[in-house]
Amino acid sequence: MTTGQVQPRRLLPVSPRVVFIGSGPGESGLMTIRGADILANAEIVVYDTHVHSEIVTAYVSQATEIIEAAQLGATASTRGRKLAELARPDKTVVRLSSDDGILFTTTTAEAAVCRKADVDVEIVPGVGLSAATSAYTGTALTTNRVRSVRFIEAGPQTHVDVSRHRNTTHVFTGTAADHEQAIRALLDDGWDVDTKVLLGWGISTTDQTSVETTLGQALTMAQSGGDRMVVIMGQGVESRSELSWFETKPLFGWQVLIPRTKEQGTSTAEALGELGAVGTVVPTIAVQPPRTPTQMEKAIRGLVDGSYEWVGFTSVNAVRAVRMWFEDFGLDSRSLSGVKVAAVGGRTAASLIDWGITPDLVPDGEHSARGLAAAWPDYVDDIDPMNTVLLPRADIATEVLVAGLLEKGWDPDDVTAYRTVRASPPPAPIREAIKAGDFDAFLFTSSSTVRNLVGIAGKPASTSVICCIGPATANTAAEHGLRVDVLAEEANLTSLIDGLVEFAMSAREDDLAAGTTPTRPSQKRRRKKA
Repeated sequence: MTTGQVQPRRLLPVSPRVVFIGSGPGESGLMTIRGADILANAEIVVYDTHVHSEIVTAYVSQATEIIEAAQLGATASTRGRKLAELARPDKTVVRLSSDDGILFTTTTAEAAVCRKADVDVEIVPGVGLSAATSAYTGTALTTNRVRSVRFIEAGPQTHVDVSRHRNTTHVFTGTAADHEQAIRALLDDGWDVDTKVLLGWGISTTDQTSVETTLGQALTMAQSGGDRMVVIMGQGVESRSELSWFETKPLFGWQVLIPRTKEQGTSTAEALGELGAVGTVVPTIAVQPPRTPTQMEKAIRGLVDGSYEWVGFTSVNAVRAVRMWFEDFGLDSRSLSGVKVAAVGGRTAASLIDWGITPDLVPDGEHSARGLAAAWPDYVDDIDPMNTVLLPRADIATEVLVAGLLEKGWDPDDVTAYRTVRASPPPAPIREAIKAGDFDAFLFTSSSTVRNLVGIAGKPASTSVICCIGPATANTAAEHGLRVDVLAEEANLTSLIDGLVEFAMSAREDDLAAGTTPTRPSQKRRRKKA
């Protein structure tokens, strides 16, 4: 070796690798951070369609190759060999497995075949179905008296000795047919027909169903359960009502249609999700530039030149439109320095803050054009340098704010910043669900959302709960033959959702008072048809 000569560094070859990931019980939010990170960077993902579709949608890149596990073979050894063949240096292959990825799965068998083929493996455990059932139904698996748990794969060979395991919690997993056979086996073993058991399926999703019953009655009930069903037999079943938190959410299982743009509707869907509902966003309008841009071009120059004292934003779309105009002119939020900014409500204020602008005025009360006009200060000649106000708005905006500013001495410049046009119809399944009453509730936030939804998708079923953000929206709904069930006390989404919660809780109390099982509007409609 010549002194001082730098030898090139030899990089170690990266071995082929297969990562086995437990996907959890069903809810995509229960995926582990480690699992999500690996999925985001995987080149190939092998999954089971009926179990992992939501996980794939949530975490897997569109560029990733996805393969159904059934295509790799019917046995663990065959699938293991195929996984090993898919693995290449510098390429990560992910094999998604059910639940924790270990109990009653073929993970270890498939991984062993990969190792024999000199393919590196990693096993990332997930949230187990048994633990998730315990948590999401409030059923304790262990107590101060019960210190052992048995995990059992349900089936005809299920046998549990009554004398030895009476004080043990037993957790059975399998299909509905497997459980029916297991329950028969338990009864044949001498277990009392009155033994308390919990049946659960759809765990951690808004389709979750849990039934507290007896072993004898479970024999019939198990037939209506789902493919991934859990039966818990133990002392924790009797006290589970104290810990039931998931299915007792005020809007649990409700299907709610949100007729707004995807950007506006996402946060609403998230808020509904916290209450146990599933929000489906259906855009009813599309935003387009104004037909004649001259007015808006002049307004942008006026903002930069200092021709306006105020600029008032009455929607998120207005903020987005002005921001796009600024960017087209090569400007940014600093060009609004010296101009006072008003926002109609919290969502609009948040979009301004995201742009780097803190609004000077946001009404404390009603978040509407009327509320903004009421909160707007009077023009004072000795204090305000000028009385000009720019209102960049939609082409269908009302004149309420303009009239309110004129009364207070301001000179509003009402400019069309964007046009709203009717959106394309939603997919056929959504249109059919709207007419069939499969949606429990609709959240209408303006008259245009009512008109446009009926126009592109049809009229909601009579059993669906119609919620309107204000009197004008309610009048439009009534004109279209809709019965308004919920009218928000304040013109904002929070109040609208609160109104729906109050309605749902009142309906539940009425069902209980009548001695019937509480049901959602869509369930009542289906039962009437049956």
